[in-house]
Amino acid sequence: MRALLSGFVGLACLILILPIAIVIVLAFSGGTFLRFPPESYSLRWFVAFFGDARWRAALWSSVEIAVIACVVSTVVGFMAAYAFVRSPFRGKRLLLSAALLPVIAPTVITSIAMYFASARLGLVGNVFWVGLCHAVIALPVVLLILMSALQGVDVQLERAALSLGSSWMRMMLRVVVPLAAPGIISAALFAFLASFDELVISLFLTNVGTQTLPVRIWNSLHLEIEPTIAAVSAFLIGITALVLAFDAVLRRARPGVR
Repeated sequence: MRALLSGFVGLACLILILPIAIVIVLAFSGGTFLRFPPESYSLRWFVAFFGDARWRAALWSSVEIAVIACVVSTVVGFMAAYAFVRSPFRGKRLLLSAALLPVIAPTVITSIAMYFASARLGLVGNVFWVGLCHAVIALPVVLLILMSALQGVDVQLERAALSLGSSWMRMMLRVVVPLAAPGIISAALFAFLASFDELVISLFLTNVGTQTLPVRIWNSLHLEIEPTIAAVSAFLIGITALVLAFDAVLRRARPGVR
């Protein structure tokens, strides 16, 4: 029975990974059109990707927006996680549920609501505003990771620092933040990844001048299916794999996580 279960899990993983592997292989195709298996292999489409000013602009927009979302969601998420873990107050469960609502609500509904608010304020296409909207989506993931990390920080160390004359801010910077650093970095990485790969919100809130890499891929698929799209997709897969690998290393250093 155990061998059957292991075989089923292995087959399911293979089915999930197979499309990703095909895209990666197509990214190294040397042909003019997408064809699997490729007749020849080269790096021409990666050269075309990084050599095209429009693709580079989309990549820069994605990075800029993701950095804004990463910083905002990590800072806000850390303060919220500390309050949820350390402070007993009325309505904690209700407030936590509200903070996690972006994970539960369909992204398209959230995107439509953000679009109407952005259009009314004249902020459609504003990079900083798009980053803030991405931070809303990234916040629940950041909050859950940081709550787990802060639960591994001994509260007695905080009380000892305060009893020895440390201010609350100094205690946070010298005690809590260093001990929770692996969790903070992990949360920041996932926040960056959540924004970097976000498509639906970006479709509603960006314009031609600020379109992100996923939006650029979406628009290109509507016009023509060129091999450059496979190279861009492989690039996104590589970024995701690097972030997940780095997080796996950080998990070993995170308090209470093995």
